[in-house]
Amino acid sequence: MNPRLDTLATALYVRIDDLLAENPGWAPQRPAVGIKPELADAGLVALAVVSALLGFDSESRFVCYAKAHLRPWFPYLPNRDGCNKRLRRSGEMIARVVERLACECPCWSDDVWLADSTPIGCGRSRQTRRRSELAGWAQYGYSASRSRWFWGLRLHLLTTPAGLPAAFAPAGAKADEREICADMIASAGLARPGQTLIAGKGYRSAQFEARLAQAGITVIRPATKKEPSRPGARFPRPLRQIIESVNNTPKTQLSLERHRGRTRAGVAVRILTRILAPTAAIWHNQTTHQPGPARSLTTYDH
Repeated sequence: MNPRLDTLATALYVRIDDLLAENPGWAPQRPAVGIKPELADAGLVALAVVSALLGFDSESRFVCYAKAHLRPWFPYLPNRDGCNKRLRRSGEMIARVVERLACECPCWSDDVWLADSTPIGCGRSRQTRRRSELAGWAQYGYSASRSRWFWGLRLHLLTTPAGLPAAFAPAGAKADEREICADMIASAGLARPGQTLIAGKGYRSAQFEARLAQAGITVIRPATKKEPSRPGARFPRPLRQIIESVNNTPKTQLSLERHRGRTRAGVAVRILTRILAPTAAIWHNQTTHQPGPARSLTTYDH
């Protein structure tokens, strides 16, 4: 493990351990009488983040890699089944850790948000759709960026210009991204007067803009061909590259596009670890004043 990844994993382990000590209810429930896990919950989550940052999409391959290269940092490593079962039960804990780490980042208070959604395929065949446990959650949808239909989910992201996920939600491919965005802001209590939301043309809706305006949020998006020019038209184009880069990070660099999840819990925890990884990197980069862009993961992925 390279030195930067080592320091990130160590800092993350310590911070998660402190958070679980302050909030014992976050940890997965276990029987009152039982064997205490040799690998702590904080270590399990830190190990999952290391796996994501190194780009592993196979738990079996990562466990083999960890046993060969990560013994100095993780003396005890459960087998693949043990890691899998524990991670599936840790989804709520990981979500709470993501929320807390994001709030500790200096860029959390940024008064600009970027909103977008990106497709996550969950199957390629009709037989998969019929037999999959994901049926009902995963749906058929159209990816305009790739000009093709897919069966799966959409990951809706609300981020700061630095790439920090302020809110996220996986939903069916047919879900209305404007409703999801408004619900994310409302459910997380993120609305702040004077906030600006920059989004694409797909977020065009008078009702959506009015709903956010009531919370003091101004929506800036490109005008369609039939609309007159809108205020702030100079902002979406230069920020579009940032939005695409932020969405691309969990999908390609962190291997979410090849998630291999077959159950709802399995897909959910893979999404959560791919959200936690960049959040932890930005948290570490900003709180320790590392050089370079806060959302850069290139120093951690080898």
